[in-house]
Amino acid sequence: MIRAYRACRPPLAGGLPFLRRCTTGRVVLCALCLLVGATSRALAQDEAAARGERLYAKYCSNCHGDDLQNNSGVAFDLRRLKADEHARFVNSVLHGKNAMPSWQGVLAPAQLDDLWTYIRAHGYEQ
Repeated sequence: MIRAYRACRPPLAGGLPFLRRCTTGRVVLCALCLLVGATSRALAQDEAAARGERLYAKYCSNCHGDDLQNNSGVAFDLRRLKADEHARFVNSVLHGKNAMPSWQGVLAPAQLDDLWTYIRAHGYEQ
């Protein structure tokens, strides 16, 4: 910490070289923070999608098909859900629709989010 302070403090005689060192260091630090943040968000998305895939296999694949491949035509093709249809998805899962039963009390909100992440990761419209 002291070394970083010394590197960024202005020289006694004045001048601009210290500003370049400090600015470059801050830019590099900001870039690293952004990279770590983006990587951790991507990792969290991957983990949520993996959890969603397991939930889908357990609760949804019997009707909606393996790996979202619905070949029967009876159940809704979940790959057709668009990014802005999250509320529609949650409503259908919690309250049922047509032949689909209600999953309220079975799936927690966090599980619904994981399912949504998995479906969106494999949907037609990314």
